[in-house]
Amino acid sequence: MIKEVFKQLIKDKFAAAALIILAIIYTALFFADFIAPYSKDFSDRTMAYVPPSKIFTIDENGKFSRPYTYNYTRSFDKNELRIVYKLDRSQKHYVRFFSQGEPYKFLGFIPLKRHLFTTDRDGRLFLLGADINGRDVFSRILFGGRISMTIGFLALFVLFPIGLLYGGIAGYMGGKTDIIMMRFAEAVMSIPSFYLLIILASVLPSGMTSVQRFMLIVIILALIGWAGFARVVRGMVLSVKNLEFVQAAKSIGASKLRIIVKYILPQTTSFVIVAMTLSVPSYILSESGLSFLGLGIQQPDASWGNMLKEAQEYTNIIYRPWLLTPGFLIFVAVLAFNLIGDTIRDVLDPKSKIR
Repeated sequence: MIKEVFKQLIKDKFAAAALIILAIIYTALFFADFIAPYSKDFSDRTMAYVPPSKIFTIDENGKFSRPYTYNYTRSFDKNELRIVYKLDRSQKHYVRFFSQGEPYKFLGFIPLKRHLFTTDRDGRLFLLGADINGRDVFSRILFGGRISMTIGFLALFVLFPIGLLYGGIAGYMGGKTDIIMMRFAEAVMSIPSFYLLIILASVLPSGMTSVQRFMLIVIILALIGWAGFARVVRGMVLSVKNLEFVQAAKSIGASKLRIIVKYILPQTTSFVIVAMTLSVPSYILSESGLSFLGLGIQQPDASWGNMLKEAQEYTNIIYRPWLLTPGFLIFVAVLAFNLIGDTIRDVLDPKSKIR
């Protein structure tokens, strides 16, 4: 089944493009420490809101040269009443590849200093400009993406086992057990999820680290989303619990839990795969929305949501459009996951494609 799904994803042009995009994003996030020219703690307040660095490959004599850039100098425009930046052409700063820069720990424990690209100590290389604190937006996008792009999968690891087991038990047991369990699930579904998420996130202790807050947000997202999934699983269990292979398992004395886990729940595999693929984008958006509202990952740690918060002012949208890059990446990632999910659904459920 997996091979067939993968073949269909490759054949579909949009799904194949989405796979490539997600592969590039996750590869870049995995090697973020190496690709990013600066560490996640780097800050140069004298470079607040500097535009993206311009890379030159032709020198002042019109000849090809090693890639180099210039630093920006800041001044105040009295006519427009705003700060402007101009290139300081008095000194070149050459771009160096695979050179040593700020130290970091690859995979959290391998000490390294080599980066994909960097520049000399006095130079500044901001491919996507800098934020209000003079932090490199490009580097922070890579580090922040690790949170925004993994929170969905972590939430699924908590949500789907709960939903599968809950829906499987309710559907197989039937009767009063089914009624009570489903009424409770419907009560959870009736709660406005995003508002509940805001309330729960807002009451978290202010002294929590970003890692602790991150794990609690994962748990909150999972506890909100399991009910709808369990209800669908319960309906699928009702349709298969009286089939011959289930009756055969009963006749040999298999326990109810064994029948549910080993014989019935595997019949929901196709739905689970599709549901997982289509659920990831919603969790990415939920985390980004919380961080955008200041209730998710807190500064100075980065996520795409709290980075996008800085771009909500119209002056930043007009004069500093590079701050909108995290929002564009959220859009691309969510669209890619939805394209892949729709294709997988068409493969595993041909009726949906006919409709």
